[in-house]
Amino acid sequence: MRTLLFISLGYLSGSVLYANVFSRLLGKGSIVEKSRDHNPGTTNAYLYGGFLCGTLTLIFDIAKGILPVYCYFRTPGQMLHAAGLALVLAAPVLGHAFPVWRHFQGGKGIAVSFGCLLGLVPYKEPLLWLAFFFVFFSTVFQIKSHFHRTAATYLCTFAALLLVGEPGVICAGFGVIMCAVLLRLHLSVEERERFEVSILWKH
Repeated sequence: MRTLLFISLGYLSGSVLYANVFSRLLGKGSIVEKSRDHNPGTTNAYLYGGFLCGTLTLIFDIAKGILPVYCYFRTPGQMLHAAGLALVLAAPVLGHAFPVWRHFQGGKGIAVSFGCLLGLVPYKEPLLWLAFFFVFFSTVFQIKSHFHRTAATYLCTFAALLLVGEPGVICAGFGVIMCAVLLRLHLSVEERERFEVSILWKH
């Protein structure tokens, strides 16, 4: 029952789309209506709502991933290998990507993914792998298309977690996160750029 409660709270927490909340509170109108890809996420909050709207959205999108995972992980008797942790870990991203009261049309869940993994700290390896691949594919082996860069980041992070022998429940949880993010990317109406790579030492 406790696990089901945290899964539900995580999903509900994730399904609050703060880009829309703060854009309306700050009198910027609807981010979804203004943006080309209709994505209620952090990037569009900065682009169409301004610096304050984007920063508040980023903070709250990360926080809504952290809190359910952190609270569940810190409850007495909870262990890293507990099976329920996988779905608790993924629930905020599922809520953000597929919120039930927006007809399952949500955001991509990248900031929320980082929040979910931050909730596991001091167990930080999954967070470091995700951050590493985002930086790697943004700088060293730069994939210019956002769609392909994000897909490569999540796929490589998942592969790394499996290869280095991270706990199965963490791999399973991140696997669900990866599937949610990739599915939302696939369903996005955003115009996809051509796949193109620029290598750092060839700039």
